[in-house]
Amino acid sequence: MSMSPSGVVSVDAACAAPAMNAVTFEVIRNRLVAIAEEMRIALQSVSGSPTVTEASDFFTGLFRPDGSVVSMGFQVSFQAPVSGTVIRHINDSPHLKVREGDMFIGNDPFIGALHQNDVQMIGPIHAGGRVIAWAGVQAHQTDVGGMDFASWCPKAKNVFQEGIRIPCVKLLDRGELREDVLEMITTASRLPDALGLDIRAFIATINVARERIADLASRYGADLLEQAMLRMMDSSEARMRARLRELPDGVYRGTDYLEHDGHTNTLYRIAVEITKHGDSLTLDYSGSSPQAPGFINATRAGLMGGACGSILSTLAWDIQWNEGILRTAAVVAPDGLICTAQFPAPVGSATVETIWVVSNATMLALNRMLAASPHYRHRAQTISDGCMATFNLGGINQFGEPFGLHLMDPLAAGSGAWATRDGVDAGGPITSPVPTVADVERNEQVSPLFYLHRRLAPDSGGAGRFRGGLTAEVALTLGGIERAEALVMTHGAEVPNTMGLAGGWPGSTVVQRMGHDAILEGRPQPGGRWEVFGPKPGLMEMTNRDIFSVTWQGGGGWGDPLERDAQSVLHDLERGAITTHVASVIYGVLVRDGVLSVEETRRLRAALLRQRVGEFTTDPARFLTARPLAALTDSLFVARDARGLHVVSRAGCILSTGHSRWREGAVARAWEKLPPEYCIRLHERLAITTWYCPASGSLLAVDVHERGQRAADDVLIDLADLERMGNTA
Repeated sequence: MSMSPSGVVSVDAACAAPAMNAVTFEVIRNRLVAIAEEMRIALQSVSGSPTVTEASDFFTGLFRPDGSVVSMGFQVSFQAPVSGTVIRHINDSPHLKVREGDMFIGNDPFIGALHQNDVQMIGPIHAGGRVIAWAGVQAHQTDVGGMDFASWCPKAKNVFQEGIRIPCVKLLDRGELREDVLEMITTASRLPDALGLDIRAFIATINVARERIADLASRYGADLLEQAMLRMMDSSEARMRARLRELPDGVYRGTDYLEHDGHTNTLYRIAVEITKHGDSLTLDYSGSSPQAPGFINATRAGLMGGACGSILSTLAWDIQWNEGILRTAAVVAPDGLICTAQFPAPVGSATVETIWVVSNATMLALNRMLAASPHYRHRAQTISDGCMATFNLGGINQFGEPFGLHLMDPLAAGSGAWATRDGVDAGGPITSPVPTVADVERNEQVSPLFYLHRRLAPDSGGAGRFRGGLTAEVALTLGGIERAEALVMTHGAEVPNTMGLAGGWPGSTVVQRMGHDAILEGRPQPGGRWEVFGPKPGLMEMTNRDIFSVTWQGGGGWGDPLERDAQSVLHDLERGAITTHVASVIYGVLVRDGVLSVEETRRLRAALLRQRVGEFTTDPARFLTARPLAALTDSLFVARDARGLHVVSRAGCILSTGHSRWREGAVARAWEKLPPEYCIRLHERLAITTWYCPASGSLLAVDVHERGQRAADDVLIDLADLERMGNTA
């Protein structure tokens, strides 16, 4: 079954598959993987929505009768457990009789959906008179009703004020479409034709899965097919458990924040504590904020989606994605948190708010675990694309027809740096392994808008030895119409969500602005009245005299920026990735007339290192010369001498003894406001603490935390166990 809030649930041992010919198993396994891909092709071939056809904001997958996922596509990994939840709801609901040819539709987050815009359809697949599998498909819909266009309603106080909630309704009854139910659903939307077309695309997608599974069952038999599904999950579970056994036991923490709930600019915390022991994980979100009065909440289905998507993307990059991976983890979270909101809390923006931040925090903790492993340290990555800044445009187009666009361009934000290389510019989130955005011309074709630019934003990547990927930025105006409704909202305008690691800085925060009267006769004009928005300005009128401009978040950096190769900094300057000011102030690199000044750079970096800590410590008792035995990152090491086991810096300075809480021996500097060159704006309740080696000034960590509170120790690990693992640095 799926990763459970209360623990790990295993498939009944009585269902274990007998021995199967390896060749036959591989044929069936690859066929089941290919069917999920054929479902994708069917969906994108029928849908007319750029959200589906261009930006791939959807999910396709195959499930066992109990709801466990067998095979899934590589689009939105958050959706992995969701259809399974609905299947279990159907199995537990006597009034929802399942017959051959049936298909069910739903979008209720309090049953099994991320938010109301994520409409999903599932259909049973029969063979031999019984259900042998289910096919599931989901896609984001631009509008499903509610107070505001696009169904993201910042002023909503409860779920009744948001889009239509479809609990779980039979849309096809033994193969016959219930037109009355379809009409009821589409009538709730401001874009009924678009919603109706996608629903028909869902039907086609599930029919493709049914035909392909029927072919397999007729060739190999239903029993063998079911056995192959079980074996696929067992195989993935075995590989995942083997990977976990290679990683060091310990407690790994990740915290991230989001601001503004639609009503007030309150700060909310998502905190996860991951305990890794042997071949299993426990993810505890109990330290997160209580649920909000506004639409940023997520239900437990959303929490499970964020947690599962993070595990799949971060730890299972080369393992077949299915339920077997999720059996290795348990989720702990009491009801009533911002990530386990209780009915009737508003949850309309869950995917782009709390679920996104759940994923950020979870991946931050998981990557700290990877960083402590010499075998997998090269896989450790900082946070990518820390928010999905939302811009929806709707109204009546130049042909007198209703239109709506959910701009998916924010998926072109920067990806995080790795422990061995820079992040990818405009790389997007790793929870969508194949993120895409529509061509500029495609968006202009389907909606009356015009791009003034879509380009990379300099200085937006988090600074580090390896730089975070740059984010894209856009400027838009209307084309062909005088006015429309724009819905603007985000988190991450005052929270740096793309956290760095090992001394790397977070990427830039979001900047969204509207230039009023900045267009004259279709051309940009100097001046105009530019309004800088907060996180959630909400619904507003936009005219053809206005320009909407937004820069998203760059990827997090890895390592101390003063350790970045000077030639790499010069290359960044030459291609416009950073400015001259950032090169000198943050990276300590001086370039004269396009030529790197080697000696000036050396002196500047030495001066900046000393400025960080004042006088370097020279106390002999603080130093250790023994060879490192293990490492927490590539700048924090574990070594032993007669006094015991220590965490030391690269300079050999002892930071802690007998435990991994190394911050107690580092030099701290608090920041409540950052200089403009960092491109980071902080919420009034947030601060940043930077931690330095007392002996060298090397930057060891950058922590974002609530003001007045000390940054939490993020890795609690038994140093002796780490030593026994042979985690040689």
